[in-house]
Amino acid sequence: MKSINLKIKNSKGITLSSKLELPEQNEVIAYAIFAHCFTCSKNLNAVVNIAEALNSMGIAVLRFDFTGLGQSGGEFSETDFSSNIQDLVDVAEYLSEEYEAPKLMIGHSLGGAAAIYAGKKIESIDAIATVGAPSAPHHVQHLFQHSIDEIKEKGKALVQLGGRGFTISKQFVEDITNTNMEEVMDTLRKPIIILHSPQDTTVEIKNAAEIYGYAHHPKSFISLNGADHLLTESKYSNYVGKMIAQWVTIYLS
Repeated sequence: MKSINLKIKNSKGITLSSKLELPEQNEVIAYAIFAHCFTCSKNLNAVVNIAEALNSMGIAVLRFDFTGLGQSGGEFSETDFSSNIQDLVDVAEYLSEEYEAPKLMIGHSLGGAAAIYAGKKIESIDAIATVGAPSAPHHVQHLFQHSIDEIKEKGKALVQLGGRGFTISKQFVEDITNTNMEEVMDTLRKPIIILHSPQDTTVEIKNAAEIYGYAHHPKSFISLNGADHLLTESKYSNYVGKMIAQWVTIYLS
């Protein structure tokens, strides 16, 4: 695949580090945006592998770091779920102006929840795919539950996630708590595919069942039997990319 490094300014003027992956052999049939998992980055192996698999089937993928993560500007402590959604909207606007309007939104873990919210807002998006996504954004709160009291009392707290320190703000906690996935899905009228592992110990499989239950048809589900939450083994992320690419072809207008 052909990679183009991009620096995209979001609506707050913050630079988002991005990579546009273009098929080298095939004609581009559609553009997709990838929303990475909570505190991850665009360079997670699973994200790269999924993009490559989609590329092999003619789908260009823009993967980027959310504000305050990876190589993007801004402070993570000043972000929340709503700002992630806005980053996705801003990136879609950039693609529309500089290349072509995106038709597919893909999200991993909390990025999957953000992909649903943003995919509903972005008119050009024809289909949405989630991987290991929670059925409610506040699900991620269990990752820093031990610091909730400190966050509420002091307004923020430094927590350890995956061996790294992140400052979680009270604003972030309140934002994820005030979102209602069922309400959003009730008015979503776009095809969705939900991919999830029964062995996912970070976001349990029941979340996939709940999202599926909330969704209107056309909706699809694929069980990633044996995979962990981060799709550490490449065979799973490659499979996810190929399955999404095959599934979405009938929904691309």
